[in-house]
Amino acid sequence: MSAPPLQTRERLSEVRYEIRGELARRARELETQGRSLIKLNIGNPGAFGFRAPEHLQRAIADHIHATDPYTHQQGLPVAREAIAAHHVARGTPYASPERVFVGNGVSELIDISLRALLNPGDEVLVPSPDYPLWSAATILNDGRPVFYRCHETTGFLPDPVEMEALVSARTRAIVLINPNNPTGAAYPRELLERIVAIAAKHNLLLLCDEIYDSILYDGNTFQPIAPLAGDVPCLSFGGLSKVHRACGWRVGWAVLSGDPKRSAEFRHAMDLLGALRLCANVPGQFAIEAALTGADTITPLCRPGGRLYEARQAVIDACEASPHLKLVAPAGALYAFPGVVGAAAQGFDDHAFALEMLETQDVLIVPGTSFNVPYRNHFRTTLLPQPDVVREVFARIDHVLERRAQAHGKVVPMKKKARPAA
Repeated sequence: MSAPPLQTRERLSEVRYEIRGELARRARELETQGRSLIKLNIGNPGAFGFRAPEHLQRAIADHIHATDPYTHQQGLPVAREAIAAHHVARGTPYASPERVFVGNGVSELIDISLRALLNPGDEVLVPSPDYPLWSAATILNDGRPVFYRCHETTGFLPDPVEMEALVSARTRAIVLINPNNPTGAAYPRELLERIVAIAAKHNLLLLCDEIYDSILYDGNTFQPIAPLAGDVPCLSFGGLSKVHRACGWRVGWAVLSGDPKRSAEFRHAMDLLGALRLCANVPGQFAIEAALTGADTITPLCRPGGRLYEARQAVIDACEASPHLKLVAPAGALYAFPGVVGAAAQGFDDHAFALEMLETQDVLIVPGTSFNVPYRNHFRTTLLPQPDVVREVFARIDHVLERRAQAHGKVVPMKKKARPAA
């Protein structure tokens, strides 16, 4: 008689992370069969030929002799000083090295911050669409994500009135992702001020995922929320993975701002949880000061002629030319979140579409519902491939959507032609 299978945590059944889930597993199976895939599911710059800036690589190499011991659980002093100085320069109140936490990427710090904050049944306001780690980490720390809608009709920006209506006696925090993943929305100052007012009124912690803070297009700007929050407790997250194209180094940080007396207990909880995991990756921390004080290497990629800008433009052009797609042009970050419209959208299921794209077109995308939205007609792609690859991907997408539209008995005229390749 065989032993019963091991039981897993029940709440895992509530967790969604399709970015690296079932479709990604199927992609690996196809690759073992010799298929060559275009994988647009993960915002992983190094997988598309980007490199971390040379001055960051040199900073690690120059200090590799000092990376063997554990360091302080909050991070290397020189790294925390550089992060604090960066935040002081942009107006973050009460920023100091003692209130900086360095982690193995922002992902680890999201988990630590929610573990420090939540008791069973506590609620966290999370955007919909969201980066699903936020809702997953809330669930796995015994909380409940409460989703506030970021409406496509308003450029995927939330309505503060709707947000406040969701606040209950169990609400502990508001999550903001700015610029947003997956939509690319950049939050204007006036909207952030209204969200700060909600947090102040209801004594909530602001959790601000700002990992894409310098990745902006077409003159859009980034407004950090901490300078607007004043005494309101705020935890601002940043790191090296996106702006500095160093995902594999696993270097992220969180800066606690607001009235130190109000957040003292939370700061101690973060410190305790950081100590339990000993410390974050040490070699990568030596690149932090160089990243924050050295040359700006991301802005040229986001301007006309830059690779990210041109890949984004290729997505915009493809969606404008297709009768089957609509798009809110991303203002920032590394993603686009197109929607399927018209005859092709009849009976559309985003997961089935993503699977069809993988099986028949060798393209891996992420279904929109993976980002906790109630509708099923969106998908996410990265902006990291070369522009000509992006154009090829969207030609394949449009081929599949055209076939769907014809299957519903409707011939749809093409929109204007896409801009020719540069």
